[in-house]
Amino acid sequence: MKKITYIFLSSLLLVFTNCNDPEDVDLDPIVIEEAKPELTAGSANFSNYISLGNSLTAGFTDGALFQAGQNFSTPNILSQKFAMVGGGDFVQPLTSDNFGGLAAGGNRIQAPRLVFGGAGPVPLESVIGPVTVGTDIALNNPTGPFNNLGVPGAKSFHLLAPGYGNLGNVSLGLANPYFVRMTGSNPNISILEMAASQSPTFFSLWIGNNDVLGYATTGGDGTNPITPIDGPPGVGFANTYGALIQTLAATGAQGVVANIPDVTSIPHFTTVPFNPLDPSNPDFAAQIPTLNTIFGALNQIFTALGATERIISFSTTEANAVVIRDESLTDFSAQITGALNANPGFPVFVQQFGLPPQAAPLVAGLLGTTYGQARQATADDLFVLPSSTVIGTVNMEAAGALVAQGLSATLAGQFSVEGISLPLADKWVLTPEEQTEIANATDAFNAIISAAASQAGLAFVDANALLNQLANGGITSGQYTLTASLVTGGAFSLDGIHPTARGYALIANEFMKAIDATYGSNFEDSGNLVNVGEYPTNFSPTLQ
Repeated sequence: MKKITYIFLSSLLLVFTNCNDPEDVDLDPIVIEEAKPELTAGSANFSNYISLGNSLTAGFTDGALFQAGQNFSTPNILSQKFAMVGGGDFVQPLTSDNFGGLAAGGNRIQAPRLVFGGAGPVPLESVIGPVTVGTDIALNNPTGPFNNLGVPGAKSFHLLAPGYGNLGNVSLGLANPYFVRMTGSNPNISILEMAASQSPTFFSLWIGNNDVLGYATTGGDGTNPITPIDGPPGVGFANTYGALIQTLAATGAQGVVANIPDVTSIPHFTTVPFNPLDPSNPDFAAQIPTLNTIFGALNQIFTALGATERIISFSTTEANAVVIRDESLTDFSAQITGALNANPGFPVFVQQFGLPPQAAPLVAGLLGTTYGQARQATADDLFVLPSSTVIGTVNMEAAGALVAQGLSATLAGQFSVEGISLPLADKWVLTPEEQTEIANATDAFNAIISAAASQAGLAFVDANALLNQLANGGITSGQYTLTASLVTGGAFSLDGIHPTARGYALIANEFMKAIDATYGSNFEDSGNLVNVGEYPTNFSPTLQ
């Protein structure tokens, strides 16, 4: 079966209006704006500002870390405003170029950035051809100390971990290559120790996102679990976050913290529909009769077992939901295999696929194993963005396994089409049960963050509420309305997770508003919030 394309992204329309002739224009009365107060820092001391966090702090965008994104990071935007009221230099561990990606000793370990390919995100190299990743963690790390300690991929407990920036630990999975670029001659220093050693007067801390995001982006398959709430510092989120705040406050620094957005509301999980299978696509339409014949036999078993919610059927007139494997379901593999083997007509059934009657037990076992926990998706399921490149393609590993059991290559391919004849694996979908786990953890983490900020007298940014606004109607800033739509919304970059430069500018404004409320500064009242319209929403493929 050929690959089928189901996802279509809207293009942006630019609407221009013509001006009337001069004689038709009424002059508006002259408006004299009231003078704004002079910018003041209030009680805040920005002379040595340090930022801690993960990719959201580093300026990660379009699936990579690169110079242009770093220059538009929220902390760098803030530092430029802080400089107007006594803030000092703000040094970032800049990458070597605007390609993105990482190398180690000349070997690529992270891919370059994504770009817009006309219909959606595509790899940079698919547009401009091969590039050499210039940022090499073994050859050309920058010299610190650094004010921006945002480390892409870091979870809360990683900020306390010694050796997290040791090059020798990278191959062991115990170190982060982005932090290796910052540690220099002290490879075993922790992120928190590096921050405290610089005696900051003001800090920002935005951490915890990856503590739930890793679980979400892997479809809740268990390979990247949610950080436990309880446990000692460096393990449980509550004590880890408490240790972070206590250590930073002990330096005498003031600060601002942000909570965790609802990660299931970002474009990475809301762009791919649950029903992308289009019956007007001839490649798919040609398979529908055969698919319904196969699933018809299984549906009789589901009905007999009282599991009608598992019935799988494809329409010839309406958009169809993909087939998924749901690990929360009772496994009916044995029941399916037994029922098919007990059916005297099943050997005749398998002959329509060019198999001998003697293959009936083999096919019964394969169908039981494949569909024992299968169902069609519903609107309550969420699909990770990379699933859009998988749905409708042949899973070559699964097809190879079927060939090894005696099926022809053609038949094995027909039974291995992702989301159609082969249920999508857990890593591609977040079921409602998994979404509940994420929501519960997010609520618990946010309660911890809010309480810690209040107890320490820190400014607090409700990033969760901000994302909810973006996801439900959008946020208007100046002449622009930002939403949580991929590509067209303006707030989220092409990876569907990280903000655009414009999105980071919007977040910077929220940080300044929170600082105003706590420390008596007046970034907002003095007219010194940033104009989000001056920040880009995408970067050209030719940017190097």
